[in-house]
Amino acid sequence: MPDAAVIDAAKPATAHLRYRVSGMDCPSCAGKIETALRRLDGTDQIRINFHTQVLVVSLDEAATPRDRLEASVRRLGFDIAPAEIRAAGLDQAAAAGTSGADPDWRAWLRMPKVRLALAIGLLLIAGLTLGRVLPAAGNWAGQVPWAGHWEVHWALRWACLPAALLGLAFFGRRAIALARAGSPFSIEMLMSVAALGAILIGATAEAAAVVFLFAIGELLEGVAAGRARAGIRALESLLPRTALLVADGSARPVPAGSLRPGDLVLVRPGDRVPADGTIAEGESELDESPITGESIPVLRREGDPVVAGSINASGALQVRVTRAAADNTIARIIRMVEDAQASKAPTERFIERFSRIYTPAAVGIAASVAVLPPLAFGLPWEIWLYRALALLLIACPCALILSTPAAIASGLAAGARRGLLVKGGAALESIARVNTAAFDKTGTLTEGRPRVTDLFAATGTERSLLALAAAAENGSSHPVARAILARAAEDGIPLRPARNARAIPGRAVEAVVTGKRIGVGSPRYAADQGKLQAELGERIAAWEGQGKTVVAVVVDGAPAGLIAVRDEPRRDAAAGIRQLQALGVQTVMLSGDNRRTAEAVAASVGLNALAGLLPEDKVREIAALRTRGPVIMVGDGINDAPSLASADVGIAMGGGTDVALETGDAAILHDRVADVAALVRLARATLANIRQNVTVALGLKGVFLVTTIAGVTGLWPAVMADTGATVLVTLNALRLLRVRCGE
Repeated sequence: MPDAAVIDAAKPATAHLRYRVSGMDCPSCAGKIETALRRLDGTDQIRINFHTQVLVVSLDEAATPRDRLEASVRRLGFDIAPAEIRAAGLDQAAAAGTSGADPDWRAWLRMPKVRLALAIGLLLIAGLTLGRVLPAAGNWAGQVPWAGHWEVHWALRWACLPAALLGLAFFGRRAIALARAGSPFSIEMLMSVAALGAILIGATAEAAAVVFLFAIGELLEGVAAGRARAGIRALESLLPRTALLVADGSARPVPAGSLRPGDLVLVRPGDRVPADGTIAEGESELDESPITGESIPVLRREGDPVVAGSINASGALQVRVTRAAADNTIARIIRMVEDAQASKAPTERFIERFSRIYTPAAVGIAASVAVLPPLAFGLPWEIWLYRALALLLIACPCALILSTPAAIASGLAAGARRGLLVKGGAALESIARVNTAAFDKTGTLTEGRPRVTDLFAATGTERSLLALAAAAENGSSHPVARAILARAAEDGIPLRPARNARAIPGRAVEAVVTGKRIGVGSPRYAADQGKLQAELGERIAAWEGQGKTVVAVVVDGAPAGLIAVRDEPRRDAAAGIRQLQALGVQTVMLSGDNRRTAEAVAASVGLNALAGLLPEDKVREIAALRTRGPVIMVGDGINDAPSLASADVGIAMGGGTDVALETGDAAILHDRVADVAALVRLARATLANIRQNVTVALGLKGVFLVTTIAGVTGLWPAVMADTGATVLVTLNALRLLRVRCGE
């Protein structure tokens, strides 16, 4: 069998295999496969993701050939194929399905589980009908103890037997395979024993109902699981299938997956950007909401980066590809979410440990119910054996095991669709329990780029003052120079030519503009050039008190005016901090800036500041905060690595670029402080959903445990309780896909 999933083409003794496994309806299915594979010689590093249906395993083929591994999985009732081959097959099937030649109902009928459920259902209906219409030539002497005692005609007993035997043959074979593979307490085994016992005591109609409802339940679980996986498929659908490759003066359509770094593509108005890249030609507004969640289109010009999946709203663009399809932003987001879904939250690990005790204990209770009342009190064997069989069905832990991962997966998918990425259930649970949020200042609470905030001209106009300063600063890479040049460009001020430009380190830049010697530097530089007017001194003190950096413009040795520059708080910073505080989360800013500047920014957004901190000081402050409860640290992901790592959860804000995706335990794709509060809301909604799911799973089982022992309910209500709980848990988890994270 060809296998593109093998990493080393030389086929070493140990092969690293990647498979697509279909047919998994709940996490317990993944557990069964993992248990079976661990029993094979030569297997190692087994990782199976229920949500993505991907199996990764290292295999020593000298000990176990890969065809034997694949056969082991198929014996458990699952389909398996190399991931790449499987994916190609799905694409072909999807293409065929969209052609209209293969309607959806025909595809459903080809599914083995659908055919099995239909066959059992038809046999059950035929048996019930036949059993009722045939004359009562005689009655079976036995009685079925459920909801009172009612006699069963021999015709009904035998007419329902084929349906029961068909289901028992299918699920019983799987149960035996699972038992041999190390999973003796599987739901298939419990259901098969219950159905076989019901047949032996003459309750064939109920045995048939049990296998039929179980088959229907597996179908419903599969549909619900498919809905949960749709969140990731929705991300994949953001990428167009084709792109317009520009070559030899013309644009021709090519598969988007074939694009390579350096290729030039044409993106017309209304098209989706097919790859990460930079704009080589053109200017347009781009709707980046599918990736970042930002609803307002952003203007992108030549040289600006663009993200795959964003929508070109107006002008035509030529984009130079910077990443291959397998490494673009959406592909990396998908991989991150898939990896996050594969990791287990603490609650999930606890429930898995609990279920390993719960199921054998429930089986033991069922055995006790079968034998103790008849032996100890002389009660009828058939009644208590029947009740014990129903208890076996209640012992299935599927709904309980699914309660946490279903909610976590939906929460992660919901966040990803809103630009909130969390790298695993453990981080999501920690965010839900947080009571302190620490923020870096520059690039996190502020925009990370200084802007001109104030102008004052002692002589002439503010416009002429800005024109002289911009001409002198032209060519400088200093942040203050960039702020002055950006303001001049915004105001439409043309740059005048400058001569003899020079930098005075730490003090100023000087140049000759229109025949005048222009200097742009610190207030001390201006004072050294000539006496500062009292009004200028007062403005310098006032602006610096507001946390602004002040530069003076000097013309031929005389101070001509002042320009104030500050890294301004983000527009939503104050609102985002208020939202966190409304959630009961304490907020603090940790900054390496001077106290005056840090406190000015902190006061403007409404939180306390700790200033003048080195990286090791930030780590120490976070350690102190953690003594009071879980702490999240929010930084720009560039110079905050130590503090991000020292917090319970590190959240990187970086505009959806490399840094935001790779740094910390979570990432916010859009530079919005309010998204931190949205992430806390989502995490808390997910944790509440988990609690609801556990309550439903255990509550239903508890109710039916009591009613079954009391003789109120029997076999088919018991299997409905298990299947119903599983479906309810999944549907409840899917509600998270529609949760509103906003205020």
